[in-house]
Amino acid sequence: MNTQALYDLSPTLHLMIIGMLIALGPLAWVWLRNKKASAVGRLRALTVFTLFLTFDLVMFGAFTRLTDSGLGCPDWPGCYGAASPTGAQAEINQAQQAMPTGPVTHGKAWIEMLHRYLATSVGVLIITMTAASWLQHRRGEHSINPWWPTLTLAWVCIQGAFGALTVTMKLFPAIVTLHLLGGVVLLVLLTHQAVRYAQVLRASAQVVLAPGLRKWLITVLALVWLQIALGGWVSTNYAVLACSDFPTCQGSWWPEMHFQQGFELWRELGKTAASEHIDFASLTAIHYVHRLFAFGVLAALSLLAWRLHRVRGLQITARWVLALAAWQLATGLSNVVLGWPLLAAVGHTGGAAALVVVLSWTLSAASTENGPAVAQSRRGSVPA
Repeated sequence: MNTQALYDLSPTLHLMIIGMLIALGPLAWVWLRNKKASAVGRLRALTVFTLFLTFDLVMFGAFTRLTDSGLGCPDWPGCYGAASPTGAQAEINQAQQAMPTGPVTHGKAWIEMLHRYLATSVGVLIITMTAASWLQHRRGEHSINPWWPTLTLAWVCIQGAFGALTVTMKLFPAIVTLHLLGGVVLLVLLTHQAVRYAQVLRASAQVVLAPGLRKWLITVLALVWLQIALGGWVSTNYAVLACSDFPTCQGSWWPEMHFQQGFELWRELGKTAASEHIDFASLTAIHYVHRLFAFGVLAALSLLAWRLHRVRGLQITARWVLALAAWQLATGLSNVVLGWPLLAAVGHTGGAAALVVVLSWTLSAASTENGPAVAQSRRGSVPA
């Protein structure tokens, strides 16, 4: 079998055209639904829709990883140098015949390329947001700081680089985990901009958080981030089934675990830093740390929901936090006791991403007591 080059940029132009064509749908929808709105209103709608599509992209990225489709096309950015699996049928047939259950099959190739198409279209939407924001800024129109979408565009480029490395470094666990966390960063950036547009348009009520509650919200958001990183490490190392019972693991409250080997960050998939095969006790350590930390995060989320429920205007947010925490518990348990079903695994990633969006939205929208934003709100103006 011929060795395929890891990078083949020949289909790049075709991929960009496909991404642009896909992005035309959301752009046309936003324009038609908001053609009577102001320019800021249309940008807000585009930002919210891009946030929605980015959330879908994170979910589809999880689906790609969990169906072992990350190497469905072993080169980047195309598939065997073609813009779609249709143009690589001979190569895929050859790989599939050599290894019918291997990483390259027709189904896996399409899943991988659909993920890349969606990512490209999100990039096109963010480019549009950035260009429109700077155009508004040059015209002197009141809007958000255009450096926010510019930073988002820069981050999309970084995400693209991580996506390329995910393929070319053969699902290197640290790279795949960073790619997941990068997608969550993108959600946070878009959430912040959506909130700022709502404030400019006075489409959201100002909510006051006591300084102590705001610090607790930041702390819980940081804990959720760390838990997502641990969950990504479990998934990318295929350690979910290291414990198939609950609440014990392998029938023990403290099974045999090798923490140092399990948390060696820079190593190949299935190998230690010394290029030896990783043992089961190391996978158990990866799984169990995520499980133990989950108990603390669930307790922190429950306390946060209780405190938010006591704040006027945040009762619905509190219910969302509590509901998503319950969802994470249910899907996490399903992954363990039901043998890692695909629906539960993808839903677990989606729940984590939704928690980040809800917490980030609350943090961006709220002000502290006696802060300048509150003073402006009381005078009837909203800060940009």
